[in-house]
Amino acid sequence: MLHGDAVEVLEGWRAPDAEQEELRAHYLRHLATHPDGMWRSCRPEHVTASALVVDGTGQNTLLTLHKTVGRWLQLGGHCEPGDTTLSGAALREAAEESGLPGLTVSREPLQLSRHLLHAGGCAGAYHLDVQFLVTATTTEYVVSDESDDLAWFPLNALPADTDTSVQALATRAHQQIFQP
Repeated sequence: MLHGDAVEVLEGWRAPDAEQEELRAHYLRHLATHPDGMWRSCRPEHVTASALVVDGTGQNTLLTLHKTVGRWLQLGGHCEPGDTTLSGAALREAAEESGLPGLTVSREPLQLSRHLLHAGGCAGAYHLDVQFLVTATTTEYVVSDESDDLAWFPLNALPADTDTSVQALATRAHQQIFQP
């Protein structure tokens, strides 16, 4: 069910540029040749779901100081057997990692990001990350075991060492929220 939803979401998504279209086609080829392509056990790459959480004003985003990576990142991670939709997996991850209640998730991805993992249990594998916009109704979070810290940052003023893919994700979110 999750695999089929991922294919449906990616087939229906209109990529905003040529780079994103190339990634979309790559993800679809991966899913067409890997029935297990949604699971962390699939190598050399597997689909993941993440969430750029924004507050109700759309001005700020909640980032995690990731325990393994040691950098500020969006929330998200691996799909689990109970997940039935890709957006639902992103929503679950956001709720688990932030403790925020009442989150809502977009059905359409904001961005795709393919990146090699250098540490942790997936070191040497690529994450084919499908990144969604998630909106919070409250700003009172709880730091989970997966994070060293969580913090709200203005979408247009992320920490200086924030990864370029997270910066691009924040820019896309800002454009979607304020220039629909």
